[in-house]
Amino acid sequence: MAVSEIQCRRFILFLIMAQNKKNTFSADQYGSAAARKAPEEKQTFYFGKENFKWMLIGLGLVALGFLLMLGPGANTRPDGVIDPNYWNDGVFSIRRVRIAPLLVIAGFAVEVYAILKVKK
Repeated sequence: MAVSEIQCRRFILFLIMAQNKKNTFSADQYGSAAARKAPEEKQTFYFGKENFKWMLIGLGLVALGFLLMLGPGANTRPDGVIDPNYWNDGVFSIRRVRIAPLLVIAGFAVEVYAILKVKK
């Protein structure tokens, strides 16, 4: 079984790299102060109470905006029957076209603020 020159070079390179690698832990340090890790800091959650309060406000604005967009379709008569010959102008009401989308966008803006707000 012949060993190629490339395999020899790879093995020599591996040995060189293994010698240069520094061990930071040895068996004689086991149980000593050097081996013990420093006590870890208590990890806290990124968001505080105020962040969650703003998130709920933003969620409420988004939900309110979508609820204000609800209503009968363009071909629905006031009695609830769909009639292709009837046109409902309520589809283009100020509430459904202006106010509701504005509330949804405001809700998303409040959500972004709640996420980016730094906890004190």
